[in-house]
Amino acid sequence: MRFNPDIIRSDRKSIAIEVRPDGKVTVRAPFSASYKDIEKFVENSADKIENVLERYRNRGSEDLPKYTAEELEYAKKKTAETVPKKAEYYAALIGVKYNRIGVRTPKTRWGSCSSKGNLNFSALLAFLPEEIADSVIVHELCHLKEMNHSKRFYDEILKVMPDYHEREKWLKANGYKYTSRL
Repeated sequence: MRFNPDIIRSDRKSIAIEVRPDGKVTVRAPFSASYKDIEKFVENSADKIENVLERYRNRGSEDLPKYTAEELEYAKKKTAETVPKKAEYYAALIGVKYNRIGVRTPKTRWGSCSSKGNLNFSALLAFLPEEIADSVIVHELCHLKEMNHSKRFYDEILKVMPDYHEREKWLKANGYKYTSRL
């Protein structure tokens, strides 16, 4: 494999690739996937991986200052106050119920949803434009209907947020300006 990725096996159903701004490529694969299956998946994804790496290289070496402890504390507090209200609102529109909401400061994820209905969100949502933060909340809530990124999953999002794809593009293009400061 030309990218020499780290391979992490877990109890998952599909193979996924993560490309980090530092150029590190990680493949997450089910225990049942053979090395040959993983290699083929990476080779079939080579163009996408190269595009992401090129995007990271083109960002230049913006030297953004790290968040202070005070900024991160503010972000955690604000996110913990605003996200539950938004989640309650959007959950009613989507027709789902969730268990609990946590706020963390992960470097690579804006949100996550567990099979038990627990939602976790990045404290950095506090710094994003409100419509972008809302799109992350809707994304995670829709996982309570579809625990994947299938067409059905995106159809659920689009029912509530017809301009979701534009918001997602903005986050992909600009999110690093927030996460790189951690």
